[in-house]
Amino acid sequence: MRYAQGGGLTDERREFREGIRKVAAERFARGDPSPDIAKDLRVSIRSVQRWRKSWTQGGPRALRSAGSASPPRLSESQFLQLEAELAKGPMAHGWPDQRWTLTRVKTVIGRRFHKSYTVQGVRKLLIRHGFSCQIPARRALERDDEAITGWVKETWPLVEAPRRRSTPGSSSRTSPVSR
Repeated sequence: MRYAQGGGLTDERREFREGIRKVAAERFARGDPSPDIAKDLRVSIRSVQRWRKSWTQGGPRALRSAGSASPPRLSESQFLQLEAELAKGPMAHGWPDQRWTLTRVKTVIGRRFHKSYTVQGVRKLLIRHGFSCQIPARRALERDDEAITGWVKETWPLVEAPRRRSTPGSSSRTSPVSR
């Protein structure tokens, strides 16, 4: 299952979902039908059916959470050290500008902790700890709004590809009924 921010479930959310499965187990023991359980718990009927099968084979213990898919590679204390390193800025780590990229953070993690992450893994790690994309705090002083407006009105229409139009001979999904 994929999650919107790519970080998996928090411990609190995992416990909440396990609680829903416990309530479902109690309802299974009473003999309630799956559609009623699904409606009351606001989950899919398929999930209830899967839970019922697990419950039948292994009892309530079968509905327990298995925990995190994998333990985090960086401990909380290591992540605090990483935060301190990031606070120093990219120039302190040898980059020519003050811009953090996922690749640079990945390199710092490798150098400091001798742990290997993918770029997407770094992204998930940072999002899980409340980081977000860097957004400039202010607009550039050099920004010329009139030049931008002129470019959008004059240059962009020349660059933009023309839109395809469906004609009788084109490979459109709809075709004329009579020819």
